[in-house]
Amino acid sequence: MGRFFKWFSFSSLVSLLLPALAAAAGGGGAAPIVLVADTRNLSGIMAWWANMYNESHAEFTLLTVIIIPVVGVLFGILADIVMTHIGIDLKSRDLAEH
Repeated sequence: MGRFFKWFSFSSLVSLLLPALAAAAGGGGAAPIVLVADTRNLSGIMAWWANMYNESHAEFTLLTVIIIPVVGVLFGILADIVMTHIGIDLKSRDLAEH
């Protein structure tokens, strides 16, 4: 248990300090990077989405994390309706792995 704790502590310390050392080695000559979306030619929901990205990365992330599963469920339900409508019934199929 002691050997594992020492190894885990050392690897945690290295993973925390290594990026700081790499950043400190840069010399400070580089300009900071600014991440923005170009909204000049956008309109409607695309402009709203890009402006939300530019204004608040936290709100953009939260809304993206909420929207992706909801759209996945809606697409799954829609696919189930379409397959049932064309005659594919996945609920009563026989499995070949008996």
